[in-house]
Amino acid sequence: MSALIGVVLFPGTNCEYDVIEAIEALGARGQLIWHGDSSLGACDAVVLPGGFAHGDYLRPGAIARFSPVMAAVEDFARRGGPVVGICNGFQVLTEAHMLPGALQKNRGLTFLCQPAELEVVTSRSALTDGVEVGTRLTVPINHFEGNYTCDERTLTQLRDEDRVILRYRPNPNGSVGDIAGITNQEGNVVGLMPHPERAVDPLTGSTDGAVLLSALIRYASRAVVTATAR
Repeated sequence: MSALIGVVLFPGTNCEYDVIEAIEALGARGQLIWHGDSSLGACDAVVLPGGFAHGDYLRPGAIARFSPVMAAVEDFARRGGPVVGICNGFQVLTEAHMLPGALQKNRGLTFLCQPAELEVVTSRSALTDGVEVGTRLTVPINHFEGNYTCDERTLTQLRDEDRVILRYRPNPNGSVGDIAGITNQEGNVVGLMPHPERAVDPLTGSTDGAVLLSALIRYASRAVVTATAR
């Protein structure tokens, strides 16, 4: 059976159907999960999509992190389940302290909606599983507060522990260390600002997002096989 990817719907998110369409085009199954739910059901992976959860009042992701579903997401992650936050979803993961650092306003205080050139830095994550280090990808960005920041100690830790998964080449928004995406120590929780779901259909100009989402499906599918074997 193909992997079931749950996509959390917060009030104000707007990329949930894009994610589902992309992962289904790649052979997985998609399922919307309402932010007020307390369970993830039988999902093999979870995606927190882009948009403006709760209008991004206070700070992006600051209100969404208190949604009832987040307790289930955190428990799922603690048990090794793959969790991916895209754009606003990345902001939610940092606000929930599932990933370190924070996202601030872009350098130059400009909204960016453009293709971004990325380099895969490690294959040790749910989103880059099996992807060759050094692979170059073109994936769009669409954000105003996508400038990743953290203190020097955290940056050193991310580098030393091989937890920077994607870097911008070149850096469009001022993110420290050219960081476009990071993972937790275990590699199962990932946050990134670029939108891989918008680079799957050839009509978008790039299908490089399929490289990342296919990796997620592979990673999640191993859990399906393990569960079936039991």
